[in-house]
Amino acid sequence: MTDDRPVGPKIPDWTVPPVPDMAPLEGRYVRLEALDADRHAAILFKAFDGHDHVWDYMPVGPFASAAQFHRWMRDETAKATILFYAIYDKDRGAYGGFASYLRIKPESGSIEVGFIAMAPQLQRTRAATEAMLLMMQWAFEAGYRRYEWKCDALNMPSRRAAQRFGFTFEGVFVQATVVKGRNRDTAWFAVIDKDWPALREAYQFWLAPENFDKDGRQIERLADLTRLVRRGGDPAQGG
Repeated sequence: MTDDRPVGPKIPDWTVPPVPDMAPLEGRYVRLEALDADRHAAILFKAFDGHDHVWDYMPVGPFASAAQFHRWMRDETAKATILFYAIYDKDRGAYGGFASYLRIKPESGSIEVGFIAMAPQLQRTRAATEAMLLMMQWAFEAGYRRYEWKCDALNMPSRRAAQRFGFTFEGVFVQATVVKGRNRDTAWFAVIDKDWPALREAYQFWLAPENFDKDGRQIERLADLTRLVRRGGDPAQGG
């Protein structure tokens, strides 16, 4: 008797990828290095100072003092479940934020980029975009199959950023968690390994010096380039 119940396709030559070793990631416009409280906390506290909105959708912050921020960073970077990079903007010669790998599941080939905090001077710069490219590139070159992005469903800047960076919207988990005493519905986005080759080309084209005029303004928009790769749109963004 034939069992015709459907099952997923086999994955030939599947090898479990490694956990990130947090070696520095170097680009044309940015350098990523393992976040360290003693080295980076005071600098980043100053970069975030006066920009409390950065923390609106984060599970922590804003921080009342540099000492409080240092303690939080020291405790957070001691955890093995979340791995933070400090983001150094080469154009400005300054640290402007941090980002992390979390929900790291090598056995499933899945990893998430998240807990991203960028000061306004870093947001929507070549350095910020290249930081996202370098982290995505490491994951897929290491053998991960799925690269996730999640955010508060009300966080429209984050949802727009996910789409700009080429993530496909996958839906909303309603009442997913409680953050700072408030309900959070979580929007899910992902890039999968078959998306990566075309996305890499889109990023490389956008980051090329020829894509910017003498004043540093982009000629081709990254969102227009990644739209060709995404497997669907985010209804909240109109496509």
